[in-house]
Amino acid sequence: MKVVSIVGMTGAGKSEVSRVFEENGFIRIRFGDLTDEEMRKRGLKPSEENERLVRELLRQEHGMAAYAKLNLPRIEPALKSSDVVIDGLYSWEEYTYLKARYGEDLCLVTVWSSPKTRYARLNNRSNRRLTVEEAISRDRAELENINKGGPIAMADFTIINETSLENLKKEAKRIISVLR
Repeated sequence: MKVVSIVGMTGAGKSEVSRVFEENGFIRIRFGDLTDEEMRKRGLKPSEENERLVRELLRQEHGMAAYAKLNLPRIEPALKSSDVVIDGLYSWEEYTYLKARYGEDLCLVTVWSSPKTRYARLNNRSNRRLTVEEAISRDRAELENINKGGPIAMADFTIINETSLENLKKEAKRIISVLR
């Protein structure tokens, strides 16, 4: 069974690509669900500031590979019956942790969009909307504090997402066909 992780900066289209994999038989595991669950436990309202706080606290408590480690109880059972797609692997340490565990069965797919394109998308989202300033701040925090650039650089496949949702889905399906 394969573990495919979708990586990229916020607003690049990772969740859209993950949905295409899910529609094609992969079990989808969204790493950000841990952030949402932890915010609920702590009684925090959804906001960029609270999400960042929780992401950083989880990494302080469990190390920089926190999201990979804490999601293993979801990944392992899913792999018994299906390939898995991870929506949102972030840190270099998460990548190296999963690579050590799954070896050649781990595949990274980068979804890339320019900052200008991503910021426009993020500002128009119906949920988890970010202003341009919040998006720039999040980019910096993810690159400087979470080591997000490494997994993006190590991708086995890259999808350039600067045009249409239709094109994005077509590219995701092309990668799925190569993997199978």
